[in-house]
Amino acid sequence: MSELTTDLKLLHEATLNNLKSSKANNTLRAYKSDFKDFGAFCAKHGLNSLPTEPKIVSLYITHLSKNSKISTLRRRLVSISMVHKLKGHYLDSKHPIIVENLMGIKRVKGSVQTGKKPLLISHLKSIINVIDEQRITDINKLRDKSIILIGFGGGFRRTELVSIDHEDLEFVNEGLKITIKRSKTDQFGKGMLKGLPYFNDQNYCPVINLKKWLDISKIKTGPVFRKFSKGSVLTEKRLTDQSVVLIIKKYLNLAGIENKNFAGHSLRSGFATVAAESGADERSIMAMTGHKTTQMVRRYIKEANIFKNNALNKINI
Repeated sequence: MSELTTDLKLLHEATLNNLKSSKANNTLRAYKSDFKDFGAFCAKHGLNSLPTEPKIVSLYITHLSKNSKISTLRRRLVSISMVHKLKGHYLDSKHPIIVENLMGIKRVKGSVQTGKKPLLISHLKSIINVIDEQRITDINKLRDKSIILIGFGGGFRRTELVSIDHEDLEFVNEGLKITIKRSKTDQFGKGMLKGLPYFNDQNYCPVINLKKWLDISKIKTGPVFRKFSKGSVLTEKRLTDQSVVLIIKKYLNLAGIENKNFAGHSLRSGFATVAAESGADERSIMAMTGHKTTQMVRRYIKEANIFKNNALNKINI
């Protein structure tokens, strides 16, 4: 009997680990953060947060709608629902009182999403130029230039970018191959391969700058993009994805460019937008970015061609 009890306990622990592993760490953190806010709302009004009921969730969504976007409301709903599942409770997130409430809020507020600005070629060159002008060591310059150029050139998500290890790199005659072991749309680690060719202008070439970074840093294994300690001493600690945002904003500011609406995603959206402006088709853009559906890529293409294919160009005034 004791052996059976022990086996069941081990199976229970393994099952909990599997449930946790089914979602990325960033996703689990987002669930917890969202649910914490929902819990605070419930506590304030004397309501049950776990388990809860659709009417309470609907009240919370209405409360949030005053200062939040529709996308935020949907994300909070997913988080509340997922926490219930993980804790073994059922919540009918498709209940009419929730669905109809969301539809009503959407009609009142509208659902236009204002994304972060893409980092375009002009921004990219300004950033690289301003890095070269800084009175910092070459090793600092090369790390920051490599992060931005590789991030843009490969259409990387910031989490993918900081996850690159030396073992994921392969320099070939045509340029650089980078293996992405796992990404937001590849939670099961099937992996994908990105190819970055050499640029004509070496100063803005991601491949050349990465080679220089690896040479000066002497990195032969492990994380490619690492933190510095005081005195520009390179550590073995991997940069965080938030570091990418701070680096971008820092150099945009130094270049005299308003950085408020730029973020880590600006590298990825910038690549897609510039590629679309240059005539790349959606399939080749998706092959680099790793998008699984055409919806977002077509949005980039549409925005890139807003003046190119403008009917007003046919009117002579």
